[in-house]
Amino acid sequence: MKMIKYSFGVLLAFMMFATSCVDFIEPNVPYATFNTGAYLRTIRSAPNTSTNFNFFELANSKFALTLEAVDAEGGTTVDNVQIRVRHRRLIPGVGLEYVPAGTGSQVNDVLIRTLNGSEFQKATENPNHPSTLYTRASFEINALDAIEAVGLTPAQIEGGDTFEFRLILTDINGRVFDSNNRSADVSGGIFYDSPFLYNVNVVCPSNISTATDLWDATSTSRFGVRTAEVRVTPVSGQATQWEVSDVSAGLYAGFGFNATQSGIYNDACNVISWLRAGTTQFGLVDPNGQTGTWDPTTGTLVIYWRDNGNNIDGETVLVKK
Repeated sequence: MKMIKYSFGVLLAFMMFATSCVDFIEPNVPYATFNTGAYLRTIRSAPNTSTNFNFFELANSKFALTLEAVDAEGGTTVDNVQIRVRHRRLIPGVGLEYVPAGTGSQVNDVLIRTLNGSEFQKATENPNHPSTLYTRASFEINALDAIEAVGLTPAQIEGGDTFEFRLILTDINGRVFDSNNRSADVSGGIFYDSPFLYNVNVVCPSNISTATDLWDATSTSRFGVRTAEVRVTPVSGQATQWEVSDVSAGLYAGFGFNATQSGIYNDACNVISWLRAGTTQFGLVDPNGQTGTWDPTTGTLVIYWRDNGNNIDGETVLVKK
């Protein structure tokens, strides 16, 4: 009798354990009725990718991507992908605002290109790579076409502007996937990289000088005209900042002071503005917001500086040797 009770107890305990395991492994979730989605993975491989428009070469700039369609059927359910665009500008004191062709506000983006499902083909560059499970399509959009699409002209574009490209994927079942319904991990995950939204900035590459370039500098101030040989050195880690070794072009050296009176300037699409003093004895400061210029054709740099302590306003013209 004791043996029967013991056996029954063991069996009951086993059944409870097994039941608890099933509940843990297979919770009450209707897997069979799950509905899978789709996303467009960004393939960043030159020369198919460009993330900026060059302000100085708008006619030759383009936004280009290769997209990989990922879904439960190997990326074959794509019906079409709309590519839409709108234009934004950083307005001082306001921030990035949508800029229209005129004076209103272009809130809505416009359709600039449509990729048909037939343009998505199986990847073939590496037959053994997992990406060959899915389909890919590439596209290019010229900067001039984007400018025209938003109702602007190249003359109305400024350095620092942004073109916002948004993708809308519609599958063969009529479902729509875009930046409004993708999750954070799909949008920015290292593998997924599927934001459905790309900001293409209008940039002004700054290539004023190298660390070894020599410049002939001429300064003009209330103390007359001075000349000296100086260097214009790129500031480490700053793509548009430059340090002029002696903004006074020998003015202070002529009075027996340190020949190094450096200033650091920023290049914003050939508009040169004072940022801060570098190595200097006299605490050089912002020249009342006055901006200079850079002419890459003639290799001429014009900068302004001020010495409050000695009431000196200076203009210095530098010509690359």
